[in-house]
Amino acid sequence: MKVVFMGTPDFSVPILEGIVAAGHEVCAVYCQPPRPAGRGKKDRPSAVQVAAEKLGLDVRYPVNFKDATDRAAFAALGADVGVVVAYGLILPQDMLDAPVKGCLNIHASLLPRWRGAAPIHRAIMAGDRETGVCVMQMEAGLDTGPVLETVRTDILARDTTAVLHDRLSLLGRDAILDVLADGVSADAVAQAGDGVVYAAKIEKAEAEIDWSRSAAEVDRHIRGLSPFPGAWTMIDGQRVKVLMSVVADGAGDAGVVLNDALRVACGGGSVDLVRLQRAGKGAMETAAFLQGFPVLTGARLGGAAP
Repeated sequence: MKVVFMGTPDFSVPILEGIVAAGHEVCAVYCQPPRPAGRGKKDRPSAVQVAAEKLGLDVRYPVNFKDATDRAAFAALGADVGVVVAYGLILPQDMLDAPVKGCLNIHASLLPRWRGAAPIHRAIMAGDRETGVCVMQMEAGLDTGPVLETVRTDILARDTTAVLHDRLSLLGRDAILDVLADGVSADAVAQAGDGVVYAAKIEKAEAEIDWSRSAAEVDRHIRGLSPFPGAWTMIDGQRVKVLMSVVADGAGDAGVVLNDALRVACGGGSVDLVRLQRAGKGAMETAAFLQGFPVLTGARLGGAAP
């Protein structure tokens, strides 16, 4: 099929590469413009732009689609279908309608649960036992369109957002290739009217660990925010990110360290902190972290940030 692809972050890259490898004609790739990044704040192209240019594809990155010229250029591509994966811009109705088969979106949740910006983070943080990807026909509403294909996967006890992100990206690739191979001819099924949950954007303000919560909740909070923005706590006056944890045995006052290997009491139960990162340092496993930053049994974590 003749495909126009629209995506920006790492999640979208395996899907673009899969579409090209399957022999479909990608007539253009749309992504977000290069943004200032890194210490030098130099403009950095998105992951999709880098991948598309390596593949020799036509790359476009309009700031928005308010200009009728940009919308007309999209329509002039004459695509059979648009494939949209974490693009980052709202498409006006005339663009959704421009490809012969319309535009399809690959969304990383089991719709209608976790519509919106952060479905992977929210699924882990909420304690969902499974998630997946849906390929849906796009319409004006936020992730409201009818679904052509659904692929499910369990959320495992050691899954972080990073791990689940990569798994769902590959499942999304396989799902869209099935839909494209079938010529987008499968009947789309309307989403259920109940069970709608919105995945609000992750705010940095919610990243602080609340040790008064149960061990299961603390563990999900840590894994759900790993690697970005990273759950954090204060340790000996320093703000430290916790990137991995495991629910453990033991109990005590919330936030108190129970042993010399960073087992920390929660509101109920405890967690072992497995991977941590101090400001300006790389992420480390617990043993290496403690060599340079000892935390003794009985220390209390948390408190106000400096």
